[in-house]
Amino acid sequence: MQEITIVGAGLAGSEAAWQLAERNIKVKLYEMKPVKRTPAHSLNTFGELVCSNSLRSDRVENAAGLLKQELRELSSLIMEAADKTAVPAGGALAVDREKFSEYIDAKLRNHPNIEVIEEEIIKIPDDEFVIIATGPLTSDELAEDIASRYCGRESMYFYDAVAPIINAESINMEIAFKGSRYGRGDDYVNCPMTKEQYYAFNNALIAAETADIKGFEEKKVFEGCMPIESMAKRGPMTMAFGPLKPVGIDNPHTVEKPYAVVQLRQDNAAGTLYNIVGFQTRLKLYEQRKVFSMIPGLENAEFFRYGVMHRNTYINSPKLLDTSLQLKSRKGLYFAGQMMGVEGYIESTAAGLWAAICAQRQIHGSEPMEPDDTTVIGAIIKYTTNPATEILKPMNANFGIMAPLEEKIKNKNDKAQAYAKRSMESIERMKAEINVQ
Repeated sequence: MQEITIVGAGLAGSEAAWQLAERNIKVKLYEMKPVKRTPAHSLNTFGELVCSNSLRSDRVENAAGLLKQELRELSSLIMEAADKTAVPAGGALAVDREKFSEYIDAKLRNHPNIEVIEEEIIKIPDDEFVIIATGPLTSDELAEDIASRYCGRESMYFYDAVAPIINAESINMEIAFKGSRYGRGDDYVNCPMTKEQYYAFNNALIAAETADIKGFEEKKVFEGCMPIESMAKRGPMTMAFGPLKPVGIDNPHTVEKPYAVVQLRQDNAAGTLYNIVGFQTRLKLYEQRKVFSMIPGLENAEFFRYGVMHRNTYINSPKLLDTSLQLKSRKGLYFAGQMMGVEGYIESTAAGLWAAICAQRQIHGSEPMEPDDTTVIGAIIKYTTNPATEILKPMNANFGIMAPLEEKIKNKNDKAQAYAKRSMESIERMKAEINVQ
C-alpha cells in the first residue's frame, strides 16, 4: 500500500487525510497537540476552529454556500462533521466547535488507513510524499525550515484575531433580544444601541489600550478579521455599516429603531455560550471587560474566552506552488490550507481536499488534474497559484474569482443560480474522473 505523510490535523490536514485514506492510501498524520499547543488553541482534538464557529453562508446563491455544496458532493469529512454538529445561525452554517472537532477526531483516529502520531515536526520530512497543512500558526522552527530550505525566505504573514465568547446566562435579556435580520428566525441575540451609546462605545474603543504584538502592522490585517478597535479608528460610522449595522432588525422592547446592533451567535449546541459577531480584537483583557460591558445587555457579561490576536504565516504560493499545490522545487511535497494563502475554514478544507486528490493521482501515476474555475474549488486554487500575482492577498470564496458566465445576467439572484448550476455540472464531471460515489 502506498503511503503519505501529512503534517497538521487542522481542517486542511484532516480533510486531506480522510480523502487519501478513503482512497486506500496509508496516511501518517502528525499533530503536535496535545503535546504542544499554540496560544490560540484550547482543544486537544483535530479540526479545531480557532476563530469563529461560523462557516458562513450555507445558501448556494452565495459563493461560500456553493463551495460547501461542492465539498459535500465530493464526500468532504469537514462538511459531514459540520452538518452533524450544526447550531442555529439563520442562513449561515455554524457549529458546536467542541462536538465538531470531536467528530473529526474520532473519524480519523478510527480509520484503519490512518496512523496518528502526536509529535511536533520541526523539519519537513524527507518522505517521498508529504502534505504540509500546519496552518497559519505553524511553529517557528518548522516555518524557519520551510523558509530556509524551500521558499528562499519568500514567506509572508498577516495578522488574525479571535472574538470573545461569553456565558449566555450573563446576557441581560431584558435589554437584549433574540432574532435574525428580516425576521428569519431567532438565531442571534441582539444588543441594541442608541446613537449616544454607539458613539460612547466607539470613542471607548479608540481610547482603549491594545496588546503589543511584535511587528504589528495595520496593513497586514486581513479585512475579514479586522479588529473591532481598528474599525472604530477608521471613522465613526465604520462599525455601523459593518458588524453593528441595524438593518433588518426590530427591537421588540421598544418602537424605536436601534441606531446600531451588536449581534451574538450561539457557539455550542447547548446554547450556553455565545460569541460576539465581528468582535475580533487585540484589546488588553481588562480593557475588553471594561469596554465590552458598555454594550447594552452585556453589562455583567461573563467571559468564557477573551479575544486574542496572533500572527499567521503563509508562503508565496504563486511563485512556489503549481496548480496541484505541489512545491515546484520538490516533487511530492504539497502545501494545503491557510499556510498556502487561502482564507477561511471552508477554503482551507477545499485546499486540503484538492491537495489530496492531486497527491493520490501522482502516487498512482495518473495525469495531473487542472483546477476548473467554473467551480469555486477550482477558482480558489487558480487564484492562489496564479504565477502572475505579485503580492498574494488571502481571499475568501466569491463569484468574482470564478470564470465569467457566458451569458450576461442582470438579476443578482438569477446570476448566482447560474453560477451554482454550472458549478454542479462541473462537479459531476470531476466526481466521475476521481471516482467519487
